[in-house]
Amino acid sequence: MEVKKSPKADLENKRVIFIQIGLVLALAVVFFAFEYKSYDKRTINIVQRVAEDITEEIVPITEQNVKPPPPPPPQQVTVLQIVEDNVEVEDVKIDVEVNQKVAIEVYVPPAREEEEVVETEIFTVVESMPEFPGGAEQMMIFIAKNMKYPPMARESGIQGRVFVNFVVEPNGSVSNVKVLRGIGGGCDEEAIRVVESMPKWTPGRQRGKAVRVSFSLPVRFTLQ
Repeated sequence: MEVKKSPKADLENKRVIFIQIGLVLALAVVFFAFEYKSYDKRTINIVQRVAEDITEEIVPITEQNVKPPPPPPPQQVTVLQIVEDNVEVEDVKIDVEVNQKVAIEVYVPPAREEEEVVETEIFTVVESMPEFPGGAEQMMIFIAKNMKYPPMARESGIQGRVFVNFVVEPNGSVSNVKVLRGIGGGCDEEAIRVVESMPKWTPGRQRGKAVRVSFSLPVRFTLQ
């Protein structure tokens, strides 16, 4: 039997080409699948603006009732009393015109007599010198018992003698206490305090009369 099919219609020869085209298409699909990117889904909310109609509050205008000012007080009426003009008045002559020839008396205030304050003399040396009750030994015992060593002087190691001067009054009391030479550290103030706390002395006498006598005393501060 004679074959009538045309050799050009035979697709067997073109099978290799079709296989290659199919592979290319398959590779292209696979490549596209790997390169494809997916994005997260985002939701966008579109907010709508709503216009609110706010009614404006109208504040009423208030009227202040101002009280009228009180009426002014009634003016006092001065009543004039008519008196008969029959009183005799002496004429007083006043000389307004004054020249250089007129002598004017100068007012001189009365002089005040100032009382002279006579200060009692302070003696340094008298016939009978003032004495502490019991003598010098009792005075040293009194100073030793009543004296307190100042903490500042103790911490700083200050010691020595403070020379104090004072006045023994005619009644035996001690006054005008002052430091002639000090050592500091609170010792000067302590020496003045002890001397001012002394009891009354036996006053000094001059010609049989008690007088004021200046007296100097060294107060010793010694650390033990």
